[in-house]
Amino acid sequence: MRDFETIAQKLVAFIQNAVKNRGFDAVVFGLSGGIDSAVVARLCQLAFKDSHKALMLPSRQSSKESLEHALELCEKFGIQNEIISISAPQDAFLETLPNLAQSQIRLGNLCSRLRMICLYDYAFANNALVVGTSNKSEILLGYGTIYGDLACAINPIGNLYKTEIYKLAKVLEIPQSIMQKAPSADLYAGQSDEEELGFSYATLDRIMLLLLEGKDDVAILAQGLPKDALNLVRTRMKHFAFKQKMPDIAQI
Repeated sequence: MRDFETIAQKLVAFIQNAVKNRGFDAVVFGLSGGIDSAVVARLCQLAFKDSHKALMLPSRQSSKESLEHALELCEKFGIQNEIISISAPQDAFLETLPNLAQSQIRLGNLCSRLRMICLYDYAFANNALVVGTSNKSEILLGYGTIYGDLACAINPIGNLYKTEIYKLAKVLEIPQSIMQKAPSADLYAGQSDEEELGFSYATLDRIMLLLLEGKDDVAILAQGLPKDALNLVRTRMKHFAFKQKMPDIAQI
């Protein structure tokens, strides 16, 4: 059983050291109202009490509930925050690329990258580092947008599976309104991570853990885990592995 009290302390120290070692004195992060960004927000607030900033960056399709949950978190812990709507730049891209609106995935990717533009602009203007909010499950499954939510200078939760995020959130006293709702990137109305993936994070995390321990298919299926879920994990981990790497640079 992992000690999440100790993990929380180590992650706060990681943020402090990583930021200071890079010559910065502040952090900025996107706060969506979901559990991952809520955990990162709390860690950053503990690490840099007076020099952190949460940017809430709603798009046209963001849910009202998500913003309410983000504000609830900020009020509970005194997290410094700012709301910046990305609706105007979103509209500009829709006018420039009219076919964009026909694909929810393309639109979601656009909004994710617009948010990162805002975060990096704030970081540049305030001598801050952008802190990432992607967990290990999302990273391994390729469930993120390159130069969008996957972009960051440091990531304190990238080695924690989604199911572990909930345990850390409990230690950090994240509000139940955030803890209890279905995981969602809030890229469009009604979007649900687990519905899109087809399986719960509990199932997917268990399979990923066993694969990384070197277990073969027979051993994994012997634990009662669905074959379709195993195939999905194997396929996504292989297909999206490139998202975890820097671009290849030609050697001459």
